[in-house]
Amino acid sequence: MIADIEPFHAIAISREAHRLASEGRSILHMEFGQPSTGAPAAAIAAAHHVLDHDPMGYWESPLLKERIAVHYAEQHGVTVDPERIFLTCGASPALVLGLSSLFEPGARVATARPGYVAYRNVLKALYLEPMEIPCGAAERYQIGAAALEGLEVAPDGLILASPANPTGTIIPPDELAAIAGVCADRGIRIVSDEIYHGLSYGEPARSMLEFASDAIIVNSFSKYFSMAGWRLGWLVVPTELIGAARARMGNLFLTPPSLAQHAGLAAFDCGEELEGHVATYRRNRALLLAALPALGLASIAPPDGAFYIYADVGHLTDDSLGFCQRLLRDTGVATAPGIDFDPVEGGHFIRFSFAVSTDRVEDAIARMTPWFQAQTSGATRL
Repeated sequence: MIADIEPFHAIAISREAHRLASEGRSILHMEFGQPSTGAPAAAIAAAHHVLDHDPMGYWESPLLKERIAVHYAEQHGVTVDPERIFLTCGASPALVLGLSSLFEPGARVATARPGYVAYRNVLKALYLEPMEIPCGAAERYQIGAAALEGLEVAPDGLILASPANPTGTIIPPDELAAIAGVCADRGIRIVSDEIYHGLSYGEPARSMLEFASDAIIVNSFSKYFSMAGWRLGWLVVPTELIGAARARMGNLFLTPPSLAQHAGLAAFDCGEELEGHVATYRRNRALLLAALPALGLASIAPPDGAFYIYADVGHLTDDSLGFCQRLLRDTGVATAPGIDFDPVEGGHFIRFSFAVSTDRVEDAIARMTPWFQAQTSGATRL
């Protein structure tokens, strides 16, 4: 039996946005969590040097693995043997690698709902059983220790994301510690998606490795490092899974691009430039938080980190996909429908990505304000 995988609807929105752009329409891309900035200058310079002097090939950079290990020591106070680190073609293969190394087919893995669309669909593709736990405003859209403890039957695994996609919410340290305790007591293995680390607007996000040494960690150069197109990520596994992960990595993915690994190593030394991007996101976040209530969007998830705002449009529609399609056609602003992230309640949510330049956020607000005002003043709910 072939697994039934649902589409990623934001991709269809993006295709339509690009089609409209090809016809001459002015399009503002806020549908994907993709920084509009490129790789850091030093990373690009390193790549140019490699292109000129290195024929490249299948390769796993020991220096990059060592640098990632140093990152965990410096930022989180934990020691990670570089042999536990696997370099991957982005976070998506890292997630596949981690889940397939840890769970047998049929295992039940809990995730928050709303949550990143690929969690549900990758689990299905690997013949694992997604167990979505509804998490609303009262839970800050995150799974908590109490919810896990209250489950009659414990799942085999748990996928956490902090900061989360689509909401941007961050799990505080005391709650992470409590989650780790419940998981240890109930035999639940933790997969922590930390792809948005470095992108926070208050207290920094903490790694699950600080609370559960056997957690599997997924991370990437796509978000904070602004290197989405370079397809470079990493996975941290506990020592007992090194052999299983190495076998799967070699057979499924070989290695990530050599060029990206050289650039990624250089990117670690570009803190000032990268923090400049975070400052831009902080400005964009503030602009949207100030503007959205005037658009009638007063109910949003707390965007503690990442670069998203997840807004309730339930007073206007219960068809978020159709709503995003109309918004795109009428204003040129591309957004993501909530049904990608929540197949139950997502019909009345949309997600804005503010990983774009500030002038584009300002333009989007100017375009959307009269459009939303017209929807709000309309007599019928769409």
